[in-house]
Amino acid sequence: MSVKTLLVVALAAFSVSACSKKTTPLGDAGICYHVVPQKDGSLKYNRVVATPSLEACAGNLEAMRVKFLRMGGNQTDIYGAYQANFLFLVREGVMTSTSLEGPRYVALVRTGDGRLAIPGAMPR
Repeated sequence: MSVKTLLVVALAAFSVSACSKKTTPLGDAGICYHVVPQKDGSLKYNRVVATPSLEACAGNLEAMRVKFLRMGGNQTDIYGAYQANFLFLVREGVMTSTSLEGPRYVALVRTGDGRLAIPGAMPR
């Protein structure tokens, strides 16, 4: 491949990635939200609680999820938002990302009895 062809391919790839959709959450300081995807593709943000940390927000969302399950609900995975980060409560624990479509990183993991813990905090 010539340098010119390589440059054109790189520029095209950059152009496509720059135009990709990126949904970012609310960035209100210290406010934990439950995020509900709507049928029209928009997101509804329900304020849950004012809290000092992402971990505390995840704990409040987990308590809400468990309460809904006990009341007969069937939604096991839920979304949340805290200070410009999305939280994804899934079977394995809590993942976080700065956008809905972006890569997700482990924030909290589930222990053997189902509780949430910071990765590496629990003895093996």
